[in-house]
Amino acid sequence: MATKKRANGTAGIVRMGPKPVSLKQLAERLDLSPATVSLVINRSPVADSIPQETKDRILAAARKYKYRPNFFARSLRAQRSFTIGVIVPEVSDGYSASVMSGVEDHLLQEGYFYFVASHRHRGDLIDEYPRLFLERSVDGMIAVDTPWTLSLSVPVVTVSGHNQVKGVTNIVLDHVRAAEIALKHLFQLGHRDIAFINGQEFSSDTEVRWSNIEKATHKLGLSISSALISQLEGDSSSPELGYRATRKLLASHNAFTALFAFNDISAMGAIRALREAKLRVPDDVSVIGFDDIQSAAYQNPALTTVRQPLRDMGRIAAETLLRRIRRSESDSRGGETIVEPKLVIRETTCRARNLARSSRLSQT
Repeated sequence: MATKKRANGTAGIVRMGPKPVSLKQLAERLDLSPATVSLVINRSPVADSIPQETKDRILAAARKYKYRPNFFARSLRAQRSFTIGVIVPEVSDGYSASVMSGVEDHLLQEGYFYFVASHRHRGDLIDEYPRLFLERSVDGMIAVDTPWTLSLSVPVVTVSGHNQVKGVTNIVLDHVRAAEIALKHLFQLGHRDIAFINGQEFSSDTEVRWSNIEKATHKLGLSISSALISQLEGDSSSPELGYRATRKLLASHNAFTALFAFNDISAMGAIRALREAKLRVPDDVSVIGFDDIQSAAYQNPALTTVRQPLRDMGRIAAETLLRRIRRSESDSRGGETIVEPKLVIRETTCRARNLARSSRLSQT
């Protein structure tokens, strides 16, 4: 209990609640040894041999009695900081936020603290942040949609990183499958004149995604017109970029009945541009996005998209990183974990029709 001076000068009482129990007290209440409780609370690999029922009982009691392990003692004992560095292009964009939700869930569950830094695609910050994280003694790093070429003294896991670097584990989408399911969907709906919005050059996924789109169209017997390819330009995460890219497609006066956008955000901007051109979505032009960010299902019309399991990718990245940290420091294995995409069909795609109307309006 403590006192706090009020604005009128009188002393008020601030109630602090019961004092948290010590490890020894918690063990006594559970009728277990302090060593057993400590192994479970600190999530030691040795705790795997302890029955799950016992572990659940310990964790429930720790919450009930507000037990908090001594962070400094834990760090000294394990010779780790229990801190992770996370690097993202931008904290607030839908892609990074979805991945981060999975990262956060697992790190918090495992008792890890984390720093997050956004580089806004600036090369100097991409190079500088890892050094700053190392100076703060992080146990490992996670890089999201960030070009990665560094081999560091701590384990690194990337999400949507495609460089093979010693000591770096990549969590990536099966882009072959992603291109196939999106284009096969449009092909089966009768679309043959398909426009594309390609990603920015700095995006980790741009090159690999476009390469697989080309392969998928060839496999389906489709041709890609260079006049129906538009590039996202700029480093913001605004639908404005997709809006501008689609305006350029419409200005080319080449008819198309479907548009495959680089991501959901650009698809949303594309729909706005199509509507301004008096083209109905999906009746005149079908639109497919990519990622399936949270707002995709709540657009009007709801967006058909290729779902990346972004939250799962973040969780897998955190699980992989902590698993590598718990191994010996000499473990420098990297490798790749591939996750599967899913086509989510909503309201922005339908059978190709009114091609003549689409052609006429695109020339206005």
